[in-house]
Amino acid sequence: MVTRRSGRWTLEDKFSSAWHYLPFEVAAGACALRVELEYQRSPAILDLGCMGTAGFRGWSGGARRSYVITPSAATPGYLSGELEPGEWQVMIGLYRVPAEGADYQVTIEVSSTPGELEPDAEPGTMRALTERPPQRQLPANPGHRWLAGDLHTHTVHSDGGLTVSELAGLAASRGLDYLAITDHNTISHHAELPAAAAAHGIVLLHGQEVTAETGHAGALGDVGWIDFREPPDQWLESCERAGGLLSVNHPYGGDLSWCAPMKRRPPLLEVWHWSWLDTRWTTPFSWWQAWDPAATPVGGSDWHKPGSDAPPGSPTTWIEAEAADQAAILAALAEGRTAVSADRDGAVLLRVGAELVASGADGAILHGPDGPLARVRGALATFPAAEGCHRLTDPTGATLAFTG
Repeated sequence: MVTRRSGRWTLEDKFSSAWHYLPFEVAAGACALRVELEYQRSPAILDLGCMGTAGFRGWSGGARRSYVITPSAATPGYLSGELEPGEWQVMIGLYRVPAEGADYQVTIEVSSTPGELEPDAEPGTMRALTERPPQRQLPANPGHRWLAGDLHTHTVHSDGGLTVSELAGLAASRGLDYLAITDHNTISHHAELPAAAAAHGIVLLHGQEVTAETGHAGALGDVGWIDFREPPDQWLESCERAGGLLSVNHPYGGDLSWCAPMKRRPPLLEVWHWSWLDTRWTTPFSWWQAWDPAATPVGGSDWHKPGSDAPPGSPTTWIEAEAADQAAILAALAEGRTAVSADRDGAVLLRVGAELVASGADGAILHGPDGPLARVRGALATFPAAEGCHRLTDPTGATLAFTG
């Protein structure tokens, strides 16, 4: 069965709702469906997704123009599984609509013939354990150790260029101990995390970047799909109810800055994002203090593909955990045991007991909430641990590392 829908999306449509739905029927016995969206891209950007009769079946935003769903496989970003009979919906997000509107055509194919519709094969294959640099040994509180990682990355399951396995291998080769894969508005990548983690010797955290026009938030933990169409307060409630943690991402990131009001503040804040291009600017710290000084600071590369963003681990979020697994890492994040540095191998500033420890920071300047405090001398230096944000800078004022 083939269904075609066409028309023109206008600014008035966007004003009424950011998301629109084109219903179609899936008959009993159907074993595959394919949806294709055609429109003139640039200046228009239309997002694409799918809802089944039982709920969410996938999202690819503006990264794809088509998808296939079958019981055993699906286009990345979409969830495989039985095609329950009844009314399904093609979700269309009106992300950018020009003044003259955007003409579109949607073609929906539903097949009851096994093998007639199959998702395209994604590039890349599971590779053997990646050779990785030795773990960095840093002073930690008894029973804990500092793990290097990145809490914000993307794969082919949204708008990234690498498969889950390829990204895990890249992160391991850069010496990271853990990685959160946070594809936009989907959890289809979660099924691939255990095998990729085992193959590359890295902890892969369940994540998703809840993405709306008023801001992006990182939902960490195996919390199920977070409905990005709801207000951000609902994102936070849903995440907490399932035992996860929510982070406001790139809050001052150009046209992707955080603009959404919230009644409560999420526990995490992505203070250092790759878009902090001049680390002499103190914008991230002023935003942090104005938003919520009690928020736990984290960093994220927002990796998508080579040449587009910073590499995984730039910046590095250090987490002092009791073990190298998702439960321990999330527990440490919930308790605020973090530090952030420009990269894995450079200067880092840690809180250990009643001391601040600067490692690999000889010649750097230690700053407290009220300004410069001391010069760091030696490969490992300690200072009394006062409250508030402390950071290391080079003599020009460029930030090298910080801790809350």
